[in-house]
Amino acid sequence: MMHTPYPVEDTLGISWYATETPGIGGVLRKEPEDFTVEEMPLGGPLGEGPYLLCKLTKRNWEHQHAMKSIAAALGISHRRIAWAGTKDKNALTTQYITIYGGEAEAVKDLRIRDMEIEPLGMTQHALSLGALAGNRFAITIRDCTADDLADTVASSVSAAAAGFPNYFGLQRFGVVRPVTHLVGREILRGDYDAAVDTYVGLACPDETPEVQETRRAYLETRNAKAAIAAFPAHLGFERSVLSYLAAHPGDSGGALQNLPPKLLSMFVSAYQSWLFNRVLSLRCADGTGLDEPLPGERLVFTNGREDIVTEANRRIVSVHIGRGRCAVALFLPGAGSFRTEGRNDERMAALLAEDGITAEHFERAGAFVHLHYAGTLRPINVKTEIVTEVKGQDVSLAFTLPPGHYATTICREFMKADPLAMI
Repeated sequence: MMHTPYPVEDTLGISWYATETPGIGGVLRKEPEDFTVEEMPLGGPLGEGPYLLCKLTKRNWEHQHAMKSIAAALGISHRRIAWAGTKDKNALTTQYITIYGGEAEAVKDLRIRDMEIEPLGMTQHALSLGALAGNRFAITIRDCTADDLADTVASSVSAAAAGFPNYFGLQRFGVVRPVTHLVGREILRGDYDAAVDTYVGLACPDETPEVQETRRAYLETRNAKAAIAAFPAHLGFERSVLSYLAAHPGDSGGALQNLPPKLLSMFVSAYQSWLFNRVLSLRCADGTGLDEPLPGERLVFTNGREDIVTEANRRIVSVHIGRGRCAVALFLPGAGSFRTEGRNDERMAALLAEDGITAEHFERAGAFVHLHYAGTLRPINVKTEIVTEVKGQDVSLAFTLPPGHYATTICREFMKADPLAMI
């Protein structure tokens, strides 16, 4: 294990590399085509139902803006569109969406720049987050700086055989402006004024000076009407919050609920992700291997079964892990009861206590964002077969990942570069 030299990663709990090989450097997403993602659907019957299933391919589209643009073009509410996975902006992505009451002919007639939508048929159910088999990635890292690039890549692939810490990636929080988990924490606390101040007003050093000053000016005056004119058009969600506040002064909760529901719910999810990253990094700092089960740790099996490591079963658990039948996991707390089973749970409980967050806060936040935050397990190790190719100073990576796993977790192990190079 090797500690990250980048403060923004450390702040987000992404503190360790699994590999100690030299980084190849380089730039990710120099062009959107350098980061290609293809969703692997679960499949299901098509025929009758109120939802139109569509295959969506888009280039360089921020996910929420893409959904709102589709809705606007169809003349419907964006709330009628659902999806199984949120895809990156600076990328070429293929995914599936459902449109409640969608009409195939109307979708076929859509003409939206850098976007193709193919209606596939009607279905009985809307897609839900995580309802996919996984994602295929084809990624090219440009302008790598390692001297012996081919040897360095080969060494990284060999070192990666043991897997990587299954961090929630930078895009979960924002790279230029990593604040989503901070907004989520305030929503959990029920302090909607602070949540709005954080989302709209917290300036970050990697933003342009103009945007930083605009955010600071809002915090100084709390004048929503004036801030709308000052905020640039590309900050549409901040402007949406401000527009509501201008019409309904003091109603910060209503202003937040004016955001797309899935964006709003992602704030709380980002806080859960931050907790996971922090506890995983504390475990890495102990020097414990990702596949090394310790008494009191939680296990998740490939069939969904859960268990606890004990001194009595530790040896057989190691065998099961080696055969890919289960993995050490961390518990992401939610509205349900949280019983501490071992050191990882104790660390999670300590972080929650430090922030003053309880299960009741998750229950209340769930009602606020209209999503139930049940506690869940997430494996701490991610393994995948990585196919590489080196051409000049460019390196191509091809691999698949399960739902909810981040390709940047793989890329950062090879690159070991400034996070801004991975935007």
